[in-house]
Amino acid sequence: MQANRGHLNPLKNSLPKCPTGIQGLDEVTQGGLPLGRPTLVCGSAGSGKTLFGLEFLLRGIIEYGEPGVLMTFEETSSELSANMRSLGFDLDELIQQNKLIIDFVRVEPHEIEETGDYDLEGLFVRLNHAIATLGAKRVVLDTIEALFAGLSNSSILRAELRRLFRWLKEKGVTAVITGERGEGALTRQGLEEYVSDCVIFLDHRVTEQISTRRLRIVKYRGSTHGTNEFPFLIDEDGISVIPITSAEMNHPANDERISSGIGALDEMLDGKGYFRGSSVLITGTAGTGKTSIAAQFAVATCGRGEKCLFVSFEEAPQQLIRNLHSIGLNLGQWMERDLLRIHSTRPTNSGLEMHLAELHRQILSFQPTVVIIDPISNFVSAGTMSEAGSMLVRLIDFLKSRGISSLFTNLTHGGVTPFQTDLGVSSIIDTWLLLRDVESAGEREAQIFVLKSRGMAHSKQVRRFQITNHGIELSIGDKLEPPAAKCKAK
Repeated sequence: MQANRGHLNPLKNSLPKCPTGIQGLDEVTQGGLPLGRPTLVCGSAGSGKTLFGLEFLLRGIIEYGEPGVLMTFEETSSELSANMRSLGFDLDELIQQNKLIIDFVRVEPHEIEETGDYDLEGLFVRLNHAIATLGAKRVVLDTIEALFAGLSNSSILRAELRRLFRWLKEKGVTAVITGERGEGALTRQGLEEYVSDCVIFLDHRVTEQISTRRLRIVKYRGSTHGTNEFPFLIDEDGISVIPITSAEMNHPANDERISSGIGALDEMLDGKGYFRGSSVLITGTAGTGKTSIAAQFAVATCGRGEKCLFVSFEEAPQQLIRNLHSIGLNLGQWMERDLLRIHSTRPTNSGLEMHLAELHRQILSFQPTVVIIDPISNFVSAGTMSEAGSMLVRLIDFLKSRGISSLFTNLTHGGVTPFQTDLGVSSIIDTWLLLRDVESAGEREAQIFVLKSRGMAHSKQVRRFQITNHGIELSIGDKLEPPAAKCKAK
């Protein structure tokens, strides 16, 4: 795929930009890195700097047809090839095709003789030859600290740093230079960020044993850019940056109605079910049937030939399939048809932002029309109450902006009034179903009622319901209505 370089930004007279090909980064930077200028990518060890530089280089070759040069001071070509092969990149093949040059420069600090004549002239000759050989458009230097290791003369170091950045700019290549984070500063020398046209900071933090990766654009000369911290993932597909902190309330409102999967519940919702693209919240104490009602919605979605993403924080996929099969719901058949995806994870596996980033990735890759999260109350174990609530607001806005219907279950406790949730998201939910157990004549009786459902004349009745081995039955008067007809496989 060939990119139209420098034309991603629709604004006239804007700074020409070089698309990186890194998922989400070009959206955050509003088009990519400054074209023909150096960008500094800094962060502590293990933050993903080398991978960032390599992915920028390799996606440039593969997706934009731009040859690239990597000058590395720490890892050999064979080591990098082995590392990148796990991400699906074949460095050896690109080298054979004369699209990539990897130049490993061993710098031994004790061999550097620090004199007034010390300069980077040798590096420039070497780099210039590699650029000319390929006609390279992209260059990566990893890392700058190794290049200046052993130098204590700050005046020489600063002069050569300035010269390096100026030389790269004069060559007209789009360059990424990685640098280690310094003490109380973005970089070790405290100068690199001032001579760079663009500075991107990568952070890998661990709070209460939960790790989160974040990216921030510290500086971007001549261009506007996102200023928030953006979570990013590193997985088998490389780096994915999630521009999620700028959710807006400009999503469309759909008039179409879709079934909840329970005929009697549809009747309570003005006889037609949920609005497509709306958000649904089901709250109740443990064992009241929240997951079962959510699963009925999933089955109804798949029965229409649409995709559903079911996110479970408590049960593994096979456990969920087994348990719901006992009430007559066959989730397995929809998974086999690739209409249902069950994503099971523990909330403590990562921070809230990483969960949000992972959900974005799952949604973008699977393209569901319905997303179910069971239960959202578990997010509290991955952050504070307010952080979890804020994260959910952004998730709901993201889903609505794409017209995706969403259903969330929320576990409430005996001490919590049923008309509020721990996470405080009930006010932005479109339809709220409340489940409760009532003791009567020595038995527990499950009840359901619609607390609110925006845009429709919903029932105000409290209905009894039962979870049977052939689905959920709701009462009509004193009788229980038979479960809805099973959705037939297409």
